[in-house]
Amino acid sequence: DAMAKNGVNYCRIWLDQSPWAIEQTRSGQFDEEPARHLDRFLAMCREKGIRVKMCVDSFRDIPAKRRIWSDKPLHHRDNGGLFAGMDDFLGSTRGREQFKRKLEWYARRYGDEPAVFAWELWNEMNAVRGDWRPWTREMLPELHRLFPRNLTVQSLGSFDTDSVREPYRELCLMPGNDVAQVHRYLDLGARLDVCHGPVDVLAADAVRELLAFKPGKPIILTETGAVKPRHTGASELYEKDPEGTLLHDMLFAPFFSGAAGPGHEWWWPQAIDRPNRWHHFARFAKAVEGVDPAGERFVAVQLPHDRLRVYALQGERTFLAWCRDAGSPWQTELVDGRKPDLLRGLAIDLPERIRAMKTPNVRFYDPWADRWTEGRIDDGRLVLPVFIRSIIVRIQGQIAAPP
Repeated sequence: DAMAKNGVNYCRIWLDQSPWAIEQTRSGQFDEEPARHLDRFLAMCREKGIRVKMCVDSFRDIPAKRRIWSDKPLHHRDNGGLFAGMDDFLGSTRGREQFKRKLEWYARRYGDEPAVFAWELWNEMNAVRGDWRPWTREMLPELHRLFPRNLTVQSLGSFDTDSVREPYRELCLMPGNDVAQVHRYLDLGARLDVCHGPVDVLAADAVRELLAFKPGKPIILTETGAVKPRHTGASELYEKDPEGTLLHDMLFAPFFSGAAGPGHEWWWPQAIDRPNRWHHFARFAKAVEGVDPAGERFVAVQLPHDRLRVYALQGERTFLAWCRDAGSPWQTELVDGRKPDLLRGLAIDLPERIRAMKTPNVRFYDPWADRWTEGRIDDGRLVLPVFIRSIIVRIQGQIAAPP
């Protein structure tokens, strides 16, 4: 109900987790009873207009006894399974055939389910104990065969070190991987410095990393959030963020950098549900309401400014810009306790094509006050209204063709 009320139309679930994991009693045995929970969930999603990405598996190792959350002893031969470990599960013919049988089971039950948006093979598969590449190359075509009405995807772990750039490039360009997904967090234990800084910068940079691969497919920041160093838990910053500034930046920065949607917050109990910050989704939905990103053929640009980071999307009929106060990152507001400045009289210089628009309709949306106001362009400059943290510019009209 909260999702539908606030404009959320897409979510992701892990199918191998309770209560709907169909392999709970024996490896390779698929039980009907847990699937009834999934049936009910998908029925609610249909009713609320929410689409679901179905992530099939998420475990990382197959030991005889569970040691950490990501282990799956159920599949080990000591527990009635067929496998000596993860390499055996991924690399053997019997392991691959068992996984395909599970996909076939899902296809028979949910192949025509309209609430399903996409099927995802695995969560962060480069974190498993085994080679994810050949397995993924074999399973993506199988997903396409079994689910011809759905998108099919694979995911890798957080883009927090230079060493994952090439695996990300390989997956983004891999045939059958329909959406280029990226995970990245605010993580002071990450090796990349960008993961330590402002949330809008780290989120935008993640999208640009994938854009640089020229994947020719949509890009989405499908996991983000703020964590304790090296993903040891949810960050304490959420408790210091009553206004939801972290969530706001995670939503807006990816889309205005060229992604196919907002960022997807992982720590949703801490960031969204418990503090009741669902309204940030509604504010994002209002900012883009009525805009057809695919039809606009948006090109992402960043406009220079001495106080703001201006992330802009230039389309065929619409110019959108998210103007973020560079002087009020999480470090000053949530750590130093300094309130954001009230910004007055700031202006941005518009691209030449936008300056040349005839009778443009100029509007501003303040997501913190939930208020639209009117504006105008004067000699190619746009004076922004008074705001704190961020404001959205929306200019619509006939945009001149490029020379």
